[in-house]
Amino acid sequence: MSALAEVFRPAGTLARALEGFVARPSQLRMAERIARALEERERLLIEAGTGTGKTFAYLVPALTSGLRVLISTGTRTLQDQLYSRDIPLLAGALGRPLTMALLKGRANYLCRLKLSGGGTQAALFGDEEQVLLGEIRDWAERTRSGDLAEVAALGESHPLRAQLTSTRESCTGQQCPEFSRCHVFAARRAALEAELVVVNHHLLLADLALKEDGFGELLPGVDAMILDEAHQLPDLAAECFGLSCSSRQVETLLLDARRELLLLGLNPAEMAAAHARLEQALKRLAAGLGRQERRVAWEELDAPSRQSCAELCGALREWASELEARTDASGVLQCAARARALASDMEVVMAEPDGADAGGARSIGVSARGFTLSLLPYDISARFRALVDQHPSAWVFTSATLALAGNFGHFSKRLGLGDAATLCLDSPFDYERQALLYLPTGLPDPGAANYTEAVLEAVRPLLDASDGGAFLLFTSHRSLRAAARILRASDWPANWPLLVQNDAPRELLLRRFRDSGRAVLLGTASFWEGVDVQGVALRLVVIDKLPFAPPDDPLVRARVQHLSSLGLNAFRDYQLPEAALALKQGVGRLIRSEEDRGVVMICDPRLFSRGYGRTLLAVLPPMRPTREAEEAIAMLSRCAREVALA
Repeated sequence: MSALAEVFRPAGTLARALEGFVARPSQLRMAERIARALEERERLLIEAGTGTGKTFAYLVPALTSGLRVLISTGTRTLQDQLYSRDIPLLAGALGRPLTMALLKGRANYLCRLKLSGGGTQAALFGDEEQVLLGEIRDWAERTRSGDLAEVAALGESHPLRAQLTSTRESCTGQQCPEFSRCHVFAARRAALEAELVVVNHHLLLADLALKEDGFGELLPGVDAMILDEAHQLPDLAAECFGLSCSSRQVETLLLDARRELLLLGLNPAEMAAAHARLEQALKRLAAGLGRQERRVAWEELDAPSRQSCAELCGALREWASELEARTDASGVLQCAARARALASDMEVVMAEPDGADAGGARSIGVSARGFTLSLLPYDISARFRALVDQHPSAWVFTSATLALAGNFGHFSKRLGLGDAATLCLDSPFDYERQALLYLPTGLPDPGAANYTEAVLEAVRPLLDASDGGAFLLFTSHRSLRAAARILRASDWPANWPLLVQNDAPRELLLRRFRDSGRAVLLGTASFWEGVDVQGVALRLVVIDKLPFAPPDDPLVRARVQHLSSLGLNAFRDYQLPEAALALKQGVGRLIRSEEDRGVVMICDPRLFSRGYGRTLLAVLPPMRPTREAEEAIAMLSRCAREVALA
């Protein structure tokens, strides 16, 4: 018996050490294949169906290989879970002492220099922020990691957060008076000395891109890279290898400059006119764009807004010149350099492309918080492959959704990994017994004006039968908002908490959902994946439409046009595979353990009216399908009785 077989067998190492451990042949098979890939420095793609136990399947080989291993995840939540729970648990069970490190991006760590300057800039913050600053100063004296996740009141979107963290552009490195106590560099030093480092995809890709551009590396050299939730990588890599410049960057720049001037004891009034001109240029552009959430292709942006963008670029350069004329202090000069770099990036996005192919999609995204100009490359496969080739370590990519009917071609092509080894492992769950796939009849075309109303009307009998306990997943924020408005105006049962995305942080909504057992949660993209609700609390998952990316989205339209210009079939080669993978993710929310039961309801009639419907159905788990509402209602009624008895 192999060493790994002893670890994973029914009465083996993990079964003896971990309560509730269930031995699964597919988990052992995955672990053995990863162990071989680590030993032989292979590139390996693994799809592991829900319930395989892929986290343990890659952690055990990583811990027992004797190699320096980097593990990258799609979310900071999973990153924290691995570092704080899973790795210590397994290391203890295996009797394997090791040094490990958790490494996040700069925006997660307190910058002591910025905090120490806070007392001189009271005018920059309101009373509530001043109170929170006081709490943060107390925490700063106690913390060892400096990870702002330890400050519960300082959420990821809190405006104060940007004023307490550094960026690559604003950090002065060893010239900083707080360098010896810097949390970012302390985390980096720990990573350089660790046998196992846990990062997230954003940090990994940013580091790879920076090394490509010659800025040096943040992450340590390792023998093996294991990338979990790897299905996110193609889109994240496009963002990382592209360009973006936002209103928030300008706002942060203004605050940083004011802070630097105050620290130097300079009179802020001397720069007030310059600050005001830049702020006015920013406000004119923001006002012209509005606050309604949308994304517009740069080529289709109205002329006044394009002119306002050009004026903002000019204002950034003028502001930089005035800063440089004011003082030669390094902190101020750095702000000026950042302003010039930001203006240059904006000009790249705004520039007319040479020839028919711009190399990427140029757009401007607008939200209530501001705007972002971006240039996203159409194809990052060659660049990503070059980065992989620069690191002759093992590369393991794994997720529950990498393949389509066992074929990894779509994923591997996007990342330039066509020669990678592959392994596809089905879920060990008994889907035919545990889940029913309900495909209703009689719904209108998804483009109909009354489609959302029709979906909710079809869903209500199922909600009554299940007594709540449902996810209603939508493909757009517009449909989500419409559904929330309709349900709130209806005779909604008081004992079914209605939870709507953006009404509260995601983790808080999920906690309320689990605690209630009868809640109904309405969500869009962020709830289609990475959400794990085991047990009776979730027994119905409803998907309103097939998750095709909106064809009028400028990024989608630009990529379709690019593929068509290459003579490819954009629908077959891009839109359909992406929709299929997203659909697998959404359907995968229902069955998360051997005890879970319930119904998946996919409302979109195109599954039967269009030829591609068969392709989409083929990628789903082997659930028993039905078109009869009575059958779905009967199963949900049984699930509801289990809840009542629980």
